[in-house]
Amino acid sequence: MIAALLFVLFMGLMLVGVPVGVALAAAGTVAIGLANFDVQWWGLLAVPQNFYASLAKYPLLAVPMFVLVGSIFDRSGVAQRLVNFAVSIVGRGPGMLPLVAIAVAIFLGGISGSGPANAAAVGGVMIAAMARAGYPRAFSASVVAGGAATDILIPPSVAFIIYSILVPQATVPALFAAGMFPGLIAGLALMVPAVWLARKHGMGALERDLPRPPFWRSLAEASWGLAAPVLILGGMRLGWFTPTEAAVVAVFYGLFIGMVIHRSIGVRDLYIIFREAAELSAVILMVVALAGVFAWSLSTLSVIDPVVHAIEASGLNEWVIMALIIAILMVLGMFLDGISIFLIFVPLLLPIAALFQWDLVWFGVILTMMVAVGQFTPPLAVNLMVACRIARVPMEHAFPWVTWLVVAMMAALLVVILWPAVATWLPERLGYL
Repeated sequence: MIAALLFVLFMGLMLVGVPVGVALAAAGTVAIGLANFDVQWWGLLAVPQNFYASLAKYPLLAVPMFVLVGSIFDRSGVAQRLVNFAVSIVGRGPGMLPLVAIAVAIFLGGISGSGPANAAAVGGVMIAAMARAGYPRAFSASVVAGGAATDILIPPSVAFIIYSILVPQATVPALFAAGMFPGLIAGLALMVPAVWLARKHGMGALERDLPRPPFWRSLAEASWGLAAPVLILGGMRLGWFTPTEAAVVAVFYGLFIGMVIHRSIGVRDLYIIFREAAELSAVILMVVALAGVFAWSLSTLSVIDPVVHAIEASGLNEWVIMALIIAILMVLGMFLDGISIFLIFVPLLLPIAALFQWDLVWFGVILTMMVAVGQFTPPLAVNLMVACRIARVPMEHAFPWVTWLVVAMMAALLVVILWPAVATWLPERLGYL
């Protein structure tokens, strides 16, 4: 009864508009209180204890740092220089600018761990450029939102850090390595419909008339940005710093580029950058802390074991179970942000993964790819919301274009599901598994 009340209360609070974190904590607190009502009232002390325990984890220090990195590179002018460099390589022509937008979003994923920050950085440059070349703004916003979703797969990734905290067996370095190839495959999959749609509908007719940046000059201007992922990921691989320390290194490197090299960030801009990063980080960490209460109530009330036993007794094939998980996450991704999905459902799904002996690093990549799909799947679609705001178009105008990109991302997901080595080969090769 109490377990059922836990979920009913959570869903009810969500439906009336209560923020996700508050709904999680309120439902968990009520369930813990009822479970201890006949024993001792101070059982409720588990609430503040779990609130603190959820935040007192060293890897979480990387979250505000990587969010800050996204804000810094958004304002440093790195995205514009990367775009010029990419255009100098692929040239001009119908469908080339959407390809460049996705390629630059993938590359920036190796610097920032935040999808919305990536969408803002790429969208601020590419949407206007694509509009000048004759691309509809709704289409441009869709392409930017889809490309930015690869951010949480390409290391470093805030989503992988959260997953590693929930699943200690999956380390941050292993997850970062595992996300590399799936992220690249997802990006390539998104390029196919983006270029095809542009050419089918005659978009970008004016693109041939735009000048092509000179290669060597573009390379020189983009070199500092190109070096960022090498520094961050290479430093972690060589053991110079941990993933958490890498986030701090990335912050200072970004500030050096923006304030010293490109001089696009002034002292007065720092307050705005720090404020934006603090606000977003506070939202993420508050949800993490409040969800800890909900997760503890799940384990205390023994909600998970009966679910696992029911699945085991059902006799369903593991691929059927995987398909059901994908379908459920697809629906949830339309209404919940990725961090909330992880915090609510990873504790429920881990015993199922253990039942079928799924590799937890591979399983984490699968869940993260579904979260990436949710970042540009309406109605929540945080990346699409940011891109449409930059493009100054209603989100519903982007729906026809986004549908094709969602299909492409799901095709990339299918590749990772059918061939787990796509995710596990690199971490095994590097000795993380």
